Amino acid sequence: MKVFFKKWRDHVNTVPSFIPNLDLNREFWGRDDALDPEVRRKLIAIAEDFMESADISAPIKDITFTGSLANYNFSKHSDIDLHIIVSFVDIDENTDLVKDFFDNKRMLWNLTHKIMINDHEVEIYIQDTADVHISSGVYSVLEDKWIVKPQREDPEIDYENIKKKVYSFIKEIDKLERNEVSDLQEKLKRINKLKEKIRKFRKAGLDKAGEYSSENLAFKVMRMNGYLKKLSDLKKSTYDEMMSLEEQL
Repeated sequence: MKVFFKKWRDHVNTVPSFIPNLDLNREFWGRDDALDPEVRRKLIAIAEDFMESADISAPIKDITFTGSLANYNFSKHSDIDLHIIVSFVDIDENTDLVKDFFDNKRMLWNLTHKIMINDHEVEIYIQDTADVHISSGVYSVLEDKWIVKPQREDPEIDYENIKKKVYSFIKEIDKLERNEVSDLQEKLKRINKLKEKIRKFRKAGLDKAGEYSSENLAFKVMRMNGYLKKLSDLKKSTYDEMMSLEEQL
């Protein structure tokens, strides 16, 4: 465990995703800070292809480029966060059902495609027009202009607080991975509850203190060290095992 924390603290101190760069990533942004035209064309085409594959006729309200690559805290590990914005209520009154549908389509798309632009992978998200996305850098790909233009800042990072938050979550993930819960249905329930807890935990940090909140940085530490993937993989394997039936001899 000490080795793990040494690794992540070294990472926090050296990787630009936590220490802001002096400039935006010029592989994506021109000197006028507008999105590179070829990158913009590709992102629009990707969003349109996704919606066509989802077989949904709802109009795209906007396509936004957000996350660390639309900010000063990018690194070689950063994904291109591409948000496709649609009105869920225009598709069905049951917006929870629409969200579940898009979540499944999005996960399948991201699993079956690995689209790279300037050595960064495109990660698709579907955003309801009713949802407020909080970020200090948001660019409208459709309108070709900044919605929220980022400002460089030098944040104070509370390493000890991040350490405590990360430790509490990885303990729970490791416990689930060790199969200490024998009932598969109960195990899946706990995994889903933990995933939702982490999601709300990160959102609370973003709402309260922005991208450099301890909650968001703890989330990034877990993601970079493979713990979020481990939890997602555990959910899939638990569900598969629960739904499988052994051959009767």
